[in-house]
Amino acid sequence: MAITLTETAANRVEKFLANRGKGLGLRLGVKTTGCSGMAYTLEFVDEMLDEDIAFESHGIKVIVDPKSLVYIDGTELDFTKEGLNEGFKFNNPNVKDECGCGESFTV
Repeated sequence: MAITLTETAANRVEKFLANRGKGLGLRLGVKTTGCSGMAYTLEFVDEMLDEDIAFESHGIKVIVDPKSLVYIDGTELDFTKEGLNEGFKFNNPNVKDECGCGESFTV
């Protein structure tokens, strides 16, 4: 079981945490929503919960709850720039299908 960040994503998260001035790392999870059923969630973590599972990648702690890990195990988080658009990209080997807008997925 592992969640990883590319070096580019890790650098971006590190900058966000530095600008924020606090934080243990980044929480990656999923929620039920969208046309395909599930969507990713990202948020900063100031305190870990007892059930949280932590992974470290390029010096950044990625925190996941056990219920989300079932759907995102093996995911690599990248940060990409395409033209004027930039953002995190999820390379999840568990995804079976994605909606047309790319906001949700099915496992």
